[in-house]
Amino acid sequence: MKKITLFSLVAATVLFTACGEETKKVAAEVNKTAVVEAIKKDTVSAVEAAKIKAAEIAEAAKIEAEKIAATAAEKTKAAKVAAEVKAVDAAAAVKEKTVELTEAATNAVASVMPASSTAAPVAPEAYAKCVGCHGADGKTKALGKSSVIAGQDKAAIIDSMNAYKAGTKNVVGMGMLMKGQAASMSDAEIEAVAEYLSQL
Repeated sequence: MKKITLFSLVAATVLFTACGEETKKVAAEVNKTAVVEAIKKDTVSAVEAAKIKAAEIAEAAKIEAEKIAATAAEKTKAAKVAAEVKAVDAAAAVKEKTVELTEAATNAVASVMPASSTAAPVAPEAYAKCVGCHGADGKTKALGKSSVIAGQDKAAIIDSMNAYKAGTKNVVGMGMLMKGQAASMSDAEIEAVAEYLSQL
């Protein structure tokens, strides 16, 4: 048995010595495989790191977009408030100018009327909102649609104004416009306007 073991060792030594070149090739192939495996592992690690970095960048971009959207919403709200304030100011200026023009028109009419017992009646303050459509003398057809209101019967004017105020009258499509004008008038103002118009 010692002879067989010794013989096996000699044979293995001869084989390794004779196959040195082949062994080197196998070793080189093993090294190539190890290098390829190492490259694969590094590539997988790099891809995973890139995915993590991309997710972080996406999250940061989302947060920044939300901040920009919030800022834009605040600016839009501020612009809306500013526009509403300007609209209210403009409406007040128009109303004030209308009152001034009404007073000027009333004064102009009064200055050309002869002073006598048959002088034209003075328009009540409540009639100022009517001048724009019906004219200072009540002889203008409102928006070219309505009839002339100067000289109408006082009771008929009161009934008509109350119907517009209640929203139950809509002659030639003027119901909503007249409701808006008459809604803020008291009964005393309606009566004063009716008295004035009936005397024209």
